[in-house]
Amino acid sequence: MRTVAIIPARGGSKGVPKKNIIDFLGKPLISYSIEQALSTKHEIEVYVSSDCDQILSISNKYGANPIKRPIEISGDTASSELALLHAIEIIEKEKKFDVCVFLQATSPLRTPDDIDNSLEKIRQDSLDSVFSGSILEDFLIWEKGKNHLLRSINYDFSDRKRRQDREHQYVENGSIYAFNKESFKKSKNRIHGKFGISLMSSWQNFEIDSLEDLEICEMIYCKKMRKS
Repeated sequence: MRTVAIIPARGGSKGVPKKNIIDFLGKPLISYSIEQALSTKHEIEVYVSSDCDQILSISNKYGANPIKRPIEISGDTASSELALLHAIEIIEKEKKFDVCVFLQATSPLRTPDDIDNSLEKIRQDSLDSVFSGSILEDFLIWEKGKNHLLRSINYDFSDRKRRQDREHQYVENGSIYAFNKESFKKSKNRIHGKFGISLMSSWQNFEIDSLEDLEICEMIYCKKMRKS
């Protein structure tokens, strides 16, 4: 499969200023996603889509091809799908490819093997799209229903089963999405058609949306990934 990786990375971030290039253990955060994609067993060319010249310059330094994103699809309400569609249109002008890997710049706890696994899942199971996630271990979720009354969502509290007896449930962690380029262009949705999940460890679910997340992810990275 001829594959490209696309990493959308807007310049604006209200929660953490310049979040996508914030220092993460001595390097810009986005560099981890770029280097992970370039270190897979598959031959992947990496592209970063951004409205910010600084992000594009830093990304190019770490081996990614820059794609300048138009202002009209760079605001707070613009979807990642719009950025992906624009990037695909640009990339198609210079090369042929079949599969896209969409990586979130704020998820540094993935490995090259995780990316490879998502691509193998597409190939082996003949899928249109794959998302990364993990088994949801012993999370009992509630929400406020009508009249603000609490109700259990993913289990029946009146017939509580042992954890071992409950069916597996999964959480989508937002780290990796892989999909067939042509079917994505038709659906305009990262998860579409015949899809599946590529499993990762639960500690890899953390992503960086706040300074507290940054601290947590740095601790996890040092404990779980730095040695390897």
